[in-house]
Amino acid sequence: MINEAIKATEALVSAVPLLGDNASEQDYQEALELVEYLLMNNPTSPLLDIVSNKITAYENTLPEVIAFREEMEALPGGVAVLATLMDQYGLKQSDFADEIGGKSLVSRILRGERKLTVEHIGKLAARFGISPALFI
Repeated sequence: MINEAIKATEALVSAVPLLGDNASEQDYQEALELVEYLLMNNPTSPLLDIVSNKITAYENTLPEVIAFREEMEALPGGVAVLATLMDQYGLKQSDFADEIGGKSLVSRILRGERKLTVEHIGKLAARFGISPALFI
């Protein structure tokens, strides 16, 4: 059994190079494609968990991900959630007139000069379909 497991692992690393020690950007992109395929065609495959975990580990070594995480950790919780949503949805301060108010108020909240109010939190949670607790 041990020899079979070792051979299977070597074959898997050959087929999915991201699982090896020296992954490249191309290996990462191919692994993303594999995960997408597995999600659509074989979502219960144990390979999905294995590759997804390795993708996460690889992403956590990228300078831009490290910088983003450090920036988010420096912000108060609700502001970090707001900044992440803005990044994910490609939104600007001016896109929150209905939920928060003017662009300058949103900027002040993002800089930590003002806090999100209960009303802001309720409207943001409704807009994004998430729990208000994420902003607290």
